[in-house]
Amino acid sequence: MAKKLIAANWKENPGSAKDAVRLFKAVAAVQNPRADVLICAPFLFLEPLADTYRRLRPAGRKSRLALGAEDVFWEEKGAFTGGIGPKMLASFGVRHMLIGHSERRKWFRETDAMVNRKAKQVLQDGFTAILCVGEPRTVRKKGSRAAEAFVRAQLEKDLKGVPKGKLIVAYEPIWAIGSGEGARPEDAATMARCIKRALARKFGKVKVLYGGSVDGKTARNYVTLKDIDGALVGGASLKADEFKKIINSI
Repeated sequence: MAKKLIAANWKENPGSAKDAVRLFKAVAAVQNPRADVLICAPFLFLEPLADTYRRLRPAGRKSRLALGAEDVFWEEKGAFTGGIGPKMLASFGVRHMLIGHSERRKWFRETDAMVNRKAKQVLQDGFTAILCVGEPRTVRKKGSRAAEAFVRAQLEKDLKGVPKGKLIVAYEPIWAIGSGEGARPEDAATMARCIKRALARKFGKVKVLYGGSVDGKTARNYVTLKDIDGALVGGASLKADEFKKIINSI
């Protein structure tokens, strides 16, 4: 059976590098051969976490734990104040980069055109893009067909003209994020199949993660399903014991 991917999105957390390292070490201690674990941390914590990772990882041994970025800019360098490009992130050992998260779209006014530019740059540089898509509640209320059409349209716009490369999709219905109300597992699995069909011709087999109020109690309902390849975890990833339960739910 293929390993599942459990990805943490720390968002604007925790409060200090010391707390970030402590949390990272706690997660690194979890060993589940059925799971790969990815920690997507704020930019300013990547250097201390990368140093910690190097000390924890046995020489010559492949680790199931990796470090990722919560966002990325579409230019490598230049007059782009605050911009951090893929190759800058790679200097800390980062290979996975989140793009298009609904909070970036909402609070930072990122458009599909901007997400598309990020996807192009990440894949062109040979890294893995984790593209976040998902419908708002108003669309979900119209039924599964409307939700699937919304997500397919997102995929088409966000991936228009991008080169074939390493792509993971995180399906996060907007109405579920941080609400404590997750999508029904069967609906999440149906959406995962829809996403895989939409991308199969160009990208082949694409992993689809589920995200949206995943915690230690509900994770198993999603990650054990055939069509769902793991989870993207927000708030619960900041609680070491809770995140351990999610990893071990596989």
